[in-house]
Amino acid sequence: MTTDHAIPAEDLAIDVRDLTVAYREKPVLWDVDLQIPDGVLMAIVGPNGAGKTTFIKSVLGLITPAAGSVLVHGKPYQKNRSQVAYVPQRGSVDWGFPTNVLDVVTMGVYGMIGWFRRPGAAQKAQAIKALAEVGMESFADRQISELSGGQQQRVFLARALVQDADIYLMDEPFQGVDATTERAIVELLRALRERGKTVVVVHHDLQTVPEYFDHVLLLNVRRIAAGPVEDVFTEENLRATYGGRVAFVSALMARKGE
Repeated sequence: MTTDHAIPAEDLAIDVRDLTVAYREKPVLWDVDLQIPDGVLMAIVGPNGAGKTTFIKSVLGLITPAAGSVLVHGKPYQKNRSQVAYVPQRGSVDWGFPTNVLDVVTMGVYGMIGWFRRPGAAQKAQAIKALAEVGMESFADRQISELSGGQQQRVFLARALVQDADIYLMDEPFQGVDATTERAIVELLRALRERGKTVVVVHHDLQTVPEYFDHVLLLNVRRIAAGPVEDVFTEENLRATYGGRVAFVSALMARKGE
């Protein structure tokens, strides 16, 4: 099943057409089409090696596709990059770099003021406000290397918030965080959606998809299905996505029906 609802072009946050990415001639993404409407909270789920992170990086222009196109609000990403904020996987960052929390968050404003201008009082106030939104304002002077995994993730979210983007792309923001941080992140994602923002999240916990998200992309190199969770998150589609893990899918759907 690959059908999703027809969406008027002017209402698309991201429009992906025929996206193919290959490493050493091995396809990682194959002919993926996806239309993401404005103002949704979307999960990207699939097994390990499905191409989830590659998909996000392709949208951001960090990976050059072998074929296909990506438009952000109807234009190539490079022309609309100020509308997009990115939260990478926490494990991909050098947390030993000697800088404090406030400086990390303030880096989020450079796209607006330019890399050759120093942030002033107004920008630092924006950063403090973003830290307050994620419950980290009291850590502003702390070295990032001293933070726990959940605290580091909150700092990264604050850096994205300070950009005041229209679209947020997040790669496994719940990975390695405690239950309190996970709840705080969910509340933040919902608040962004309430403000009309579009939030796209690489996510690994299938059990929480119906609770946390309103749209979902099921991906396994190819797009299996995409659209509203109530339409797409079905046993048939999950079996097609996860292949041989039939017992796992059956147990998940049984819990979903309880």
